[in-house]
Amino acid sequence: MDHPNGRTAGKSLRLLSWNLRSLRDDRDAVVECLRRFAPDVVFVQEAPRFLRAQARLARLARESGLVVASTGHGAHGVAILTRLRLSVHGPAQLELPRTPGLHRRGIARADVSLGAKAFTAVSVHLGLDGAERRRHAALIKDTLEWVPGGVCVLGGDLNALPGSPAWRVLGEGLTDAGAEAQLPTFPAVSPKSRIDTLFVPRGWSAEVVEPRDLVDDALLVRATDHRPVIVDVVD
Repeated sequence: MDHPNGRTAGKSLRLLSWNLRSLRDDRDAVVECLRRFAPDVVFVQEAPRFLRAQARLARLARESGLVVASTGHGAHGVAILTRLRLSVHGPAQLELPRTPGLHRRGIARADVSLGAKAFTAVSVHLGLDGAERRRHAALIKDTLEWVPGGVCVLGGDLNALPGSPAWRVLGEGLTDAGAEAQLPTFPAVSPKSRIDTLFVPRGWSAEVVEPRDLVDDALLVRATDHRPVIVDVVD
């Protein structure tokens, strides 16, 4: 039996990674999508920045039935949102070394748990320069060596295709949850490239959910320029 939001019956955890383009498109469409997707953890890339950024992110979370678990303020546009049923500990950000002439990048992380399932959630947005992506991926992977219990879920816009150096580094020891479905994520209009993903621990039972099974195409296109990655983890 399936639930109206497409979630498999039984205890499960829904993860979502999505580049929101700083809410520069149709903000109401983003809220409507998030409500229909009903995620437990959201890995945000291009969260609101600059003027009233934190207030805008908090309002988005509140209207979508979520809370801010790790703010993107110090991590330059990445954030983690969660549903209230999850416990959140140790939110943190990490700034990555800036490449002259390019935006500073970073990660947002938080230790989250639901019942016996506990993991560190990490949101990543890599840049457009290939050499920078490789350097940053290596630094992020080094940081993940310190994850409590070694259990990590990483969601991100990698600005690179599967098999690229940054993709291989970040995915080492994890499972690319989107590999089997191969759903392209960019651009939102007629997507052709899979540059967004969710990496989950090996051994987790993870199923990709097609966003268009939950909302219509027009709403997705209005919301932002990326398609989300949605994964159900079933115990």
